[in-house]
Amino acid sequence: MPVLAFWVAAATALADSPKRPNLVIILTDDHGVGDLSTYQRRDVLTPHLDELAAAGMLFDNMRANCTVCSPSRAALLTGRYPDMVGVPGVIRTHPENSWGYFRPDVSTLADQLRAAGYSTAIVGKWHLGLESPNLPNERGFDFFHGFLGDMMDSYLTHRRHDVNYMRRNAEVIDPAGHATDLFTDWAIEHVRDQATSADDKPFFLYLAYNAPHFPIEPPPQWLDRVRQREPEMEENRAKNVAFVEHLDDGIGRFLSALDQAGLRDNTLVVFTADNGGSLPHAQSNHPYRDGKQSHYDGGLRVPFMIRWPAMIPAGSRSDYAGLLFDLFPTCVELAGAELPEDLDAVSLVPLLRGEAIDAKRDLYFVRREGGLQYGGKSYQALIRGNWKLLQNSPYQPLELYDLAADPLETNDLAASRRPIVNQLSTALRERIRAAGGVPWQPPSVSDSGSSKLPLTSEK
Repeated sequence: MPVLAFWVAAATALADSPKRPNLVIILTDDHGVGDLSTYQRRDVLTPHLDELAAAGMLFDNMRANCTVCSPSRAALLTGRYPDMVGVPGVIRTHPENSWGYFRPDVSTLADQLRAAGYSTAIVGKWHLGLESPNLPNERGFDFFHGFLGDMMDSYLTHRRHDVNYMRRNAEVIDPAGHATDLFTDWAIEHVRDQATSADDKPFFLYLAYNAPHFPIEPPPQWLDRVRQREPEMEENRAKNVAFVEHLDDGIGRFLSALDQAGLRDNTLVVFTADNGGSLPHAQSNHPYRDGKQSHYDGGLRVPFMIRWPAMIPAGSRSDYAGLLFDLFPTCVELAGAELPEDLDAVSLVPLLRGEAIDAKRDLYFVRREGGLQYGGKSYQALIRGNWKLLQNSPYQPLELYDLAADPLETNDLAASRRPIVNQLSTALRERIRAAGGVPWQPPSVSDSGSSKLPLTSEK
């Protein structure tokens, strides 16, 4: 069937059907576009993600909302820029090194979908708070089975700073096994439960893997496979390739279970990541410059694909320049709910229907960080059309790139194109001003930076 005829038929069928789609967002951690064979066949093989992309729409020009974890996750779950919801930087286990506090008064995607009649669940990594009022079950999720913290010191012991952050809802659990396998198994168990549930609610599942965030710990058999296939590959790269391929296998198992449960046709499945890969850990953002923590596109470009057989013809492709948090209004609109006011995100639904999105907008990025390199200050970037203005530290001068002529960001034009710098700088200042009234530390933190209330999950 021709693509246009497919979209017309799909739209007519959906208009005549009261059944809303199930919604699944699969989010990986520190996963650059260079580490998916979907985008380029180099040294890593991701057949299950390749198949997911081929069965739906592959996006070539999507970026995360931040170069690090917590801000991107906060943006995804609110449809707002991360500094507008109190998360300009990474939320960490120690208050003196934590640079965000997820605003409890902002409605999340899970809140919106639950109010619209969906069951809501998160399996995997949370990373938006370790205590009330910012635990997953308090932020709209009916069910949580996963890890509260920022990262695991080992994928086998699941600890962070010797503290166990594994939970099933509020219950502390201590499961055995590789975290990637555990999250896959739990997600499979959840969708099977949903498929056999008597209440017939549509469901929203947020499946957030820790992988391939460091430490790079592939199961030994997966590393052996890569070594046999690529005996000349450098060891650190081989470990990361094996880690990603093990992750791809888990995603494949989950997708297979979704299909076997009879949920394929009317389930929208998104795959994406929270930021680019970490270069010191041999991850790849090829061909883009730099990686995690950087406002160059290696830190921001992320894989992005959507499968929804009832609406999207296989083999679709989009070059729309969007952001991770555009999934918020997309999901809310597909659920038939009313969008909250003052969202920063834009719904991707027109693209899924074979239409265009004509609205023009700036793409804004912010990160706050501590240490001598950043000093607790924030640094920003902004894209307007083909122009990109950025800093990679609060102490560095602004840089300007023409992404149409220079997509790899090699020729800084800041000195020669001052009017453009001034225009984009003005827009940046307005974003910074708008976020100036949003607290990014919890109310229990005193002027000295110490917590008046103990973090109950810390020793």
